[in-house]
Amino acid sequence: MKYIFVTGGVVSSLGKGLAAASLGTLLEHRGLKVILQKFDPYLNVDPGTMSPFQHGEVYVLTDGAETDLDLGHYERFTNCVLTRKNNLTSGQVYETVLTKERRGDYLGKTVQVIPHVTDEIKARIRQAGENQPADVVITEIGGTTGDIEGLPFLEAIRQFTLDAGPGNSIIMHVTLVPFIRAAGELKTKPTQQSIAKLREIGLQPQVLICRTEHALDEDVRHKLSMFCNVAQQAVIEGRDVDHTIYEAPLMLQNEGLDDIVCQALHLDVPPADMTDWKRFVRRVVSPRKRVKIAVVGKYIDLQDAYKSIYESLTHAGAANDCGIDLVLADAEEMEEGEAESHLKQAAGILVPGGFGDRGIEGKIAATRYARESGIPYLGLCLGMQVATIEFARHVCGLDRANSTEFDLETPHPVICLLEEQKDVRDKGASMRLGLWETRLTPGTKAREIYGRDEVHERHRHRYEYNMQYRATMEEKGFVIAGTSPDGTLVELIELRDHPWFLACQFHPEFQSKPNLPHPLFRGFIAASLAQGA
Repeated sequence: MKYIFVTGGVVSSLGKGLAAASLGTLLEHRGLKVILQKFDPYLNVDPGTMSPFQHGEVYVLTDGAETDLDLGHYERFTNCVLTRKNNLTSGQVYETVLTKERRGDYLGKTVQVIPHVTDEIKARIRQAGENQPADVVITEIGGTTGDIEGLPFLEAIRQFTLDAGPGNSIIMHVTLVPFIRAAGELKTKPTQQSIAKLREIGLQPQVLICRTEHALDEDVRHKLSMFCNVAQQAVIEGRDVDHTIYEAPLMLQNEGLDDIVCQALHLDVPPADMTDWKRFVRRVVSPRKRVKIAVVGKYIDLQDAYKSIYESLTHAGAANDCGIDLVLADAEEMEEGEAESHLKQAAGILVPGGFGDRGIEGKIAATRYARESGIPYLGLCLGMQVATIEFARHVCGLDRANSTEFDLETPHPVICLLEEQKDVRDKGASMRLGLWETRLTPGTKAREIYGRDEVHERHRHRYEYNMQYRATMEEKGFVIAGTSPDGTLVELIELRDHPWFLACQFHPEFQSKPNLPHPLFRGFIAASLAQGA
């Protein structure tokens, strides 16, 4: 098994996750089995309790793990299906070490960062390949080289690469090469300092990915090679993509990244055939049609808060040979005015998930506008719950209908807490999480879209549809299109008298891929195109 470690230097947000995912794409297209994992130095046990403003979206895996959003890149860019073993935080490491100490596993020894913490980190590197056998394991180290919290991870890598032996591991360092406008030139000193930090720890990168806004000329490449002790052909230009992140693997292939990595790891495999990937990128960059889709949320100022949703829309757009023009509508602003003024340009309306009562009435207003105007609607998680509340209030006449999450005194709790959640006090990893089966109702639009009787989707929620209101709402045209196998939980709803109105309790955005878009997103975009025609 071969190991690739991806580190970052100079500043954060350089795109280490995207670089790791892109390399995974290229290696898979060369016929290799690839597994990716992310190590985060923060002390939270997982991102599940972190605000989207702090950390972006929480990406949910099939086994219910709440993980870093980079794992979304990994699953979208490759064929790997990840588990909780593929995301590690300092919090998890210390929690494990302290549990072992309390249990007496260390036989009275003094517990230290070296070897106890570093041994736990190394064990997780090995587990990634043991749980899902692979040719190559790519491990991204979060944070920036020089951060104090990242030192145990870098030390663990130093030890691991020594144990792995020559030719079995490499380090790929993603760094910034800034352009100083006043001087009119690219500066290599920040990268040199970053590499010096790594070398102090005992790590020497074999590949440099240089994030830059300008082309790296031969002089700059030579300088970086000489002062960073990296072969000149392994100094890779990482320019900002022109149109879509899915261009990144193609740009890195043009730089010869996968050739260099395979050579360094003694992998004798054929070149990557990226024909299908290029076809997908062409459809994203030069679609024949365009459609406006409104996303009504309360975190719209932060791109990463709805990362998987935006990517799923891109996938579905490409499948329909259609470009997506996003109309980002702030749910809080919609509480103060008419929804129509915010949404009248849109051919389709999507309401994503979220927690808390901020912006809820705005989301309900957007849902009502979609229902009354006949505009295609896709609700995800909370988007299904607000659709239920809106229908109960304005079609069924259930005054003040609400979710008990927002109003404990509502006379009509059409959305209420799951029975097993009522005694839960801890917030972390305590929701209904991971992959669950949904049985689709025959004769529904959902059954037609999926093309099968049962599906498995990823969940992340505490509240559910209240079955006591089923008969009242179904009489008015509310259709329960999918339930749990035992029929007790509602997973999908649609409206009988609407051209295309679907909402689900799960998160389909976590299972969409570039050349395999999720059926609900693909159907939503097709319906929105028809609406806008």
